[in-house]
Amino acid sequence: MTTRSRKPFVPITEIEHAAFCKPADELPAKSLAEELAINIRWQKIPPEFLRYSAKELDQRIHDVREKLGSTVTVLGHHYQREEIIKYADFQGDSFLLSQEAATRPEAEYIVFCGVHFMAETACILCAPHQRVILPNITAGCSMADMAPMEDVDDAWDDLQDVLGDKGGIIPVTYMNSIAGIKALCGRNNGAVCTSSNAGKVVEWAFQQGERVLFLPDQHLGRNTGLKLGIPLDKMVVWNPFKPLGGNTREQLINAKMVLWQGHCSVHTRFTVKQIEMARERYPDVTVLVHPECPMETVQAADMNGSTELIRKVINEAPAGSVWAVGTEISLVNRLALNNPDKTVFCLDPVSCPCSTMYRIHPAYLLWVLENLANGEVVNEITVPDDVKRDSLVALERMLELR
Repeated sequence: MTTRSRKPFVPITEIEHAAFCKPADELPAKSLAEELAINIRWQKIPPEFLRYSAKELDQRIHDVREKLGSTVTVLGHHYQREEIIKYADFQGDSFLLSQEAATRPEAEYIVFCGVHFMAETACILCAPHQRVILPNITAGCSMADMAPMEDVDDAWDDLQDVLGDKGGIIPVTYMNSIAGIKALCGRNNGAVCTSSNAGKVVEWAFQQGERVLFLPDQHLGRNTGLKLGIPLDKMVVWNPFKPLGGNTREQLINAKMVLWQGHCSVHTRFTVKQIEMARERYPDVTVLVHPECPMETVQAADMNGSTELIRKVINEAPAGSVWAVGTEISLVNRLALNNPDKTVFCLDPVSCPCSTMYRIHPAYLLWVLENLANGEVVNEITVPDDVKRDSLVALERMLELR
């Protein structure tokens, strides 16, 4: 059994999350210098980029994109701020964007306005000649940060020791994880999943073995298991800071699902109390939340589903309908803007953007694009060939289930 131990920590991305929360529905654009004044730890870039106003940034990005033409494709995740989304050639969730980039072989450079694990996935799926760039190298993901490779390797070794001759365990990782974890799944008969197909992938995993290790989001894992009829007493949480994840050998042997102790900083803010308040305010409201929310919140909501499902349901809803949405505020604001004939609002009265997505400020986008125009590639994201190969195996297993 692994005996290595270390003190629990909170990722800096989790601590930073509250820095941009405010009791308002608008997140106005500021210069990068103003945002950095909050004392956050973002990548340092030349000082002239800090001073550009929103108008100056807009004009310069427009000009450099004209110069670069089709050699560059800009991808924008749904959780990006509006000042970034307007420059995106494609917007979507992380996997959809990575697939889209792979269909653009003429684009030598893929600028991914998202977070690090998304850029890694694009690197895995794109052609060898394409180079993936992340505008702000510090744009990570608090959930992914909660499952570092060393801890996951230790956990996997412990689980093999306990369960190896007792039906084994199949690893399934959510898309929101580092490439190394995707590769571990590829090497060990596991697969990757998204929030839209987690049920199908976990169901498949149970056909391969008696148990499932679900990483790194315990809430998506728990909500998925419950949908498949797995009782709570057959699920255990793996705390990487405790021996055997804080479980006994007997608990692990009796478990059907081992849930990694990770979560999303955004989606764990949504509560049952907020749902009750929304229903008091609007008796005819429909509550729609993401499955990364805690179990109690998901069960109290009327519907739950992936980012793409949330967009589809609200965009196709009848005029006059009322929607309380439990997901990232930038997406909720965009849905409200694009559906003026409906009432669409965020469940949480305190607007909190995803702090790591928020790190992609227009100044960073301008900086990487102007470097490309000058023949320099900055912030390139790469994945070792062996990790890329094994990750692709896990991704392909997922795709075969669609």
